[in-house]
Amino acid sequence: MAEDERELVASSNANERSSSLLRRLSKDHKLSVASLVVILLFALAAVFAPVLTPYDYDAISLSDRLAPPSFEHLLGTDEGGRDVLTRLLYGSRVSLMVGIVPTMLSMVVGTLVGMTSGFFGGKVDTVVMRVADIVMSFPSMLLAMVVMYTLGGGTANVFLTMVCVGWAGVARVVRAETLRLKQNEYIEAARIVGVRRLRIMLRHILPNCLPTIVVLFTLEIPSSILTESSLSFLGMGVQPPSASWGLMVSTGREFLYHAPWLCFVPCVAIMIIVLAFNYLGDGLRDVLDPHLRGR
Repeated sequence: MAEDERELVASSNANERSSSLLRRLSKDHKLSVASLVVILLFALAAVFAPVLTPYDYDAISLSDRLAPPSFEHLLGTDEGGRDVLTRLLYGSRVSLMVGIVPTMLSMVVGTLVGMTSGFFGGKVDTVVMRVADIVMSFPSMLLAMVVMYTLGGGTANVFLTMVCVGWAGVARVVRAETLRLKQNEYIEAARIVGVRRLRIMLRHILPNCLPTIVVLFTLEIPSSILTESSLSFLGMGVQPPSASWGLMVSTGREFLYHAPWLCFVPCVAIMIIVLAFNYLGDGLRDVLDPHLRGR
């Protein structure tokens, strides 16, 4: 019974924190709330893409090739007669998946590596941080191009590339937080009474790192989206006939003077989703950081 009561108390506290976070966002950061709404709209459009459009994203119709926007095709058609709006909706699936899933994996890997490095210190910290320094010494886009050139194109390889590129920065941030937290008195007290190291890391250090990890997660998603778009633009990312915003920009630039909508539409979509995630991350940072909240 006592265990059930503790679980109920923990659940109610989590719900209170979530509602308090939403209240602070809606009160002080209306732009962040609007950005969250935009992200949710993009996510819903990606999920319900087959319902929102009557066309197939890879259905070619040469008779409708390069048709301008009209009531039949709201955003026109591309060089293969494919509906641009349909490809935009299906392309949002790729961009959001590449933005969220690899970033989440990078967060998990970077958090585990950084927390282990900061907590144990010594040779473990030295080896891990030197590896992270090597990864971060390369420009992220250049490193992603090298990995993709080695592995080849494809969505799965894009996921793996994003993880290889993104874990090091997360590890350094989490390591710094761990070094700060492990100096606190309650960590020393837990060590003195014989609490295992793994339990200290998971029950005391990790929960206190979560606000930083959440903010970092929202700020890293637009970077992943831009990297995937750049790789697809260069022909190293998602391959045809799959729909990807970067791939749409790459093919649309050839018709920039004759059918500018082919290039402008995915560019605007990329700009909107990247700005939305950035504004949401800024709002979460201000709300979760006690120093900024005090200001």
